[in-house]
Amino acid sequence: MRMSDLFLRTLRDDPADSEVDSHRLLVRGGFIRRIASGVYSWLPLGSKVLHSVEQIVREEMDAAGAQETVLPIIQPLELWEQSGRNAAYGPMMFRLHDRKETGFCLAPTAEEVVTTLVAAEYSSYRDLPVNLYQINWKYRDELRPRFGVLRSREFLMKDAYSFDRDLAGLQASYEAMYAAYQKIFTRCGLTFRSVKAQSGEIGGDTSQEFMAVAAVGEDAFVWCESCDYAANTEAATKQELKEKLAPGDAPAKEKVHTPDLPGIDEVAKALKTKPNRLLKCIAFDVDGELGLAIVPGDREVNEFALAQLFPGEVRLLTDADFAARPDLPKGYIGPDFEGAKHVVADSSIRAPHPWITGANETDHHVRGSVLGRDFTPSVWSEIAVVEPGDACPQCASPLRIDRGIEVGHVFQLGTKYTDALGGQYTDENGEQHSMFMGCYGIGVTRIIAAVVEEHHDENGIAWPAALAPFDVHIIAMPGDESLAEAAKLADELSVAGLAVLYDDREVRPGVKFADADLVGMPVQIIVGAKGLARGIVERKVRATGDRDEIPRADAVVAIVGAA
Repeated sequence: MRMSDLFLRTLRDDPADSEVDSHRLLVRGGFIRRIASGVYSWLPLGSKVLHSVEQIVREEMDAAGAQETVLPIIQPLELWEQSGRNAAYGPMMFRLHDRKETGFCLAPTAEEVVTTLVAAEYSSYRDLPVNLYQINWKYRDELRPRFGVLRSREFLMKDAYSFDRDLAGLQASYEAMYAAYQKIFTRCGLTFRSVKAQSGEIGGDTSQEFMAVAAVGEDAFVWCESCDYAANTEAATKQELKEKLAPGDAPAKEKVHTPDLPGIDEVAKALKTKPNRLLKCIAFDVDGELGLAIVPGDREVNEFALAQLFPGEVRLLTDADFAARPDLPKGYIGPDFEGAKHVVADSSIRAPHPWITGANETDHHVRGSVLGRDFTPSVWSEIAVVEPGDACPQCASPLRIDRGIEVGHVFQLGTKYTDALGGQYTDENGEQHSMFMGCYGIGVTRIIAAVVEEHHDENGIAWPAALAPFDVHIIAMPGDESLAEAAKLADELSVAGLAVLYDDREVRPGVKFADADLVGMPVQIIVGAKGLARGIVERKVRATGDRDEIPRADAVVAIVGAA
């Protein structure tokens, strides 16, 4: 492809709305263009990268036994009502009506449609297992689209759905998809980790995210350098601390006046101590019953971990709740509050010292409160948000926290959707059962952004060979001889099977070099009159900046051999 023919305009300046490197470089390099908030056109270079990622995904999914389909983007809202997710998605989902006022949505995902499809086609145990996937556009009305294609309203996604007879079959399908995902992200050149995750709107009992490690990632995850433990911050936990109670002869607790000091930091300062010597008592409601979540004053309560402890709905109390409960002194609640039905404590409060707590009275705290003597939790659970240095729950080594970009997610759904949408099969004895279902998503457009975040420098993108739009970028210096020899070399490399981008434009060499670094093909070949006079062309490896000279007569063999 000659650059004079390529539909491409590179930009010297960063787009005004860019916040991350992948966004600014994909725009500047002519890979994408913004059409509306969170909506982008993919230009020829960007389209080639999309197709490369798609092909890797397709090859690994096919190898794992999944079968490709194409499911509709426009879906009946009736199916989403049956599954209960129309309300769950809320304003995140694009909804519309046809001329008959029938409700539809633009697919944010496809569990409902694929379950209905399989239920209509398969009804016997002999039909199972089956795994169907598609690579298709999805739509979510993000409140704040940002970071270019990392958080957009239209995005390309691979979504797969497995259907099995039982839990054992589901687990086997899940493991096959997990292994395929590892191969996909490795082939795409990503540094990634799989982490235990919460299932969110998708539902299900077991799920894992695949996080591409990136400083700009919107998601934080916890991991251990000494073992394979990893989880996102919602699902992460730490090792439980053993009993380290304060001595039984500790002085009696003492009430102290702390007027207008409902905050941990303010109380600690007033009482000349540190926040970690105070107890934080967070009030919550579960099915109309009052609960308290207790952590040290320098820690936060993990709401997701707290919610897992109860079958009913758990929510933290709001200002309106406190206004309706004058007996609850906001900011001054202690762990011994008599009206609390559930008192859940993190093991980190098992400390060999007394605590400062709320006194259950406005403007007052208690100094010298002792666990086991003055208050006793009803439930022990790791409900504190994990912090760096906490002990790994598997091996006790210090945990680390990094940021990442979610590029994939795998779920064991069980029978959530097949129960709701009639996905049943008949077994060998003529009895009917709901199929066990799994779903497996990969953000194709997100992979591209994550790759750019990892593979770039101050000059532009450095595409991994597997995703690069072209294998080689030939840069012709001014002069008829250079242009003719560059064109000849481009033809020879194309015949040899390489995808070649040939810069034949009548622009300054500096512009050509800058654009070559910006668009980031793996190998650059510079053809100039001085080099040709010596019988050589120059080669530059984009990722490392390494340069060498190749005899022109051996150039094709050398370049193809290294590609």
